[in-house]
Amino acid sequence: MASPLMRDGRGYEVQFATNHLGHFHLTAWLWPALKGSARVVSLSSIGHRICPVDFDDPNFERGEYNKWVAYGRAKSANALFAIGLDARGAAHGVRAFAVHPGGIMTDLQRFMPEEEKRAMGWIDADGNVDPRFKTPSQGAATSVWCATNAQLDGMGGVYCEDCDVAEAVPADDKGFRGVRPWAIDPTLAERLWELSERMTGARFAV
Repeated sequence: MASPLMRDGRGYEVQFATNHLGHFHLTAWLWPALKGSARVVSLSSIGHRICPVDFDDPNFERGEYNKWVAYGRAKSANALFAIGLDARGAAHGVRAFAVHPGGIMTDLQRFMPEEEKRAMGWIDADGNVDPRFKTPSQGAATSVWCATNAQLDGMGGVYCEDCDVAEAVPADDKGFRGVRPWAIDPTLAERLWELSERMTGARFAV
């Protein structure tokens, strides 16, 4: 999250490659084992509200790199991946869900200096974490809920938060809850699927 500009061996921007492409490729490898009865949970984030996926310049080869824009693109991709996977998997007993786990202070923030965390209100001057943050166990709860709860039987391709299906909110919503339109758009999900296949070479035998 919010890492400086780095590229993998293929030249792909690392936040997009790690947070989305790696999961896409892994799920393709696991596909034969998943078919029959499985739930796949894609870990998105409230960070998706920063921006949609940029299909024309996913690796910042033309535009100036911004660490938060890169994170927002990757987290929007995580949400769209659940839609694309569910569309292909439902007939095979595979349902997919996207999850915002909540804010949790972990090693995820290792690229953020302390002064930036203080400026964002995540920690106070003494280094105490803002009480709005969840514990790791609380942060895992919605992922576990999506993976196991009978309330979601027969559902898929939805974005969840706080152990519930999230509300769809307008693109200009300023709140800290809900899912923005570009993260639940089936047309964008198909564009991302095609881009991901091209970038990874992975295919799902559906």
